Amino acid sequence: MRNRRFPWKIIIAIPISIYIALAIMAPTPSQAAQPIAYRLKWLINASTAGDVVAKNQGFFAREGLAVEVKAGGPERDAIRELELGYAQFGVASADQVIRALSKGASVVVLAQLFQVNPLQWIYRKDDFSLTHIQDLTGRSVGITYGGNDETIMRALLAVAGIKDNQVKLASVRYDYTPFYQKQVDVWPVYRNTQGIFLADKLKAGGERVAFFDPSAHGVRFVANSVVTSRKIFDSQPQTVKRFTRALLAGWQAALQPDKADAVVSVVAEYDRDTDKAVIHRQLAVTRQMIQPDPSIPVGRIDTAAWQQTESIMLQQGLITDPVNVVERLIVE
Repeated sequence: MRNRRFPWKIIIAIPISIYIALAIMAPTPSQAAQPIAYRLKWLINASTAGDVVAKNQGFFAREGLAVEVKAGGPERDAIRELELGYAQFGVASADQVIRALSKGASVVVLAQLFQVNPLQWIYRKDDFSLTHIQDLTGRSVGITYGGNDETIMRALLAVAGIKDNQVKLASVRYDYTPFYQKQVDVWPVYRNTQGIFLADKLKAGGERVAFFDPSAHGVRFVANSVVTSRKIFDSQPQTVKRFTRALLAGWQAALQPDKADAVVSVVAEYDRDTDKAVIHRQLAVTRQMIQPDPSIPVGRIDTAAWQQTESIMLQQGLITDPVNVVERLIVE
């Protein structure tokens, strides 16, 4: 299956600001709308702001879709739910897509939400500096064994020619105590959510932090992207167009700084455990990762980064044969 081009590129690209303005000003009820299940990768928080804005501010309804935005989690697999027919659209990271393809799944990628992977490593900047990958030598580095942070870290070490015995890889869990107690020097976090929480905790104790970003060192491992089954893509092209158009419009609306208060209020309806002031800061960092450059369209698929992700997984033996993931990317 070769890269496909949507004939509605102009429909999305040109009138998007007008579309957003009309959608915000005049919500329309979704009578007789087509029901859609959209499974997220993780819980609803600032990282899913555009998803819930698309629903709550009427973008899906305007396309004649009644979308149920379903929170994800460790026990939820969007690609599996697509295969079983429990969902029509979902969110998955590139490694999930590539693993699924290697096992025979038939899935295509409609949009790449994060241009910069939010998975980074936090460390105390007053204790040492991580200017280069080689600066990890001799450090205790936290990884989740079997997680994509392990894959990314091993790719970084390989780029720098650092052997496993030159760093101390430490297994991490949800308990941050080893990092607080300095038993682990460098700890994996999602920069736009956990990173803010941990930075605040350390700042309260008089400690300053910094973040080690793999993409700044040449390892661009693709994060959350929007997927559907090839069956739905081929048999329901209009549904795919309408869903993708509404979703990306919702994300563009969510990224507008002057709409931040409204967006935070929407996210807070789902993320009740996080203070709105913190969500504001999380949203600001998320904005930089979804659209780091105004010239980059929201949802752009970075083909080279997908190719690199597949290459890394092949090199590490996470898949046995190439899956030619670029053939499953729906690029404009």
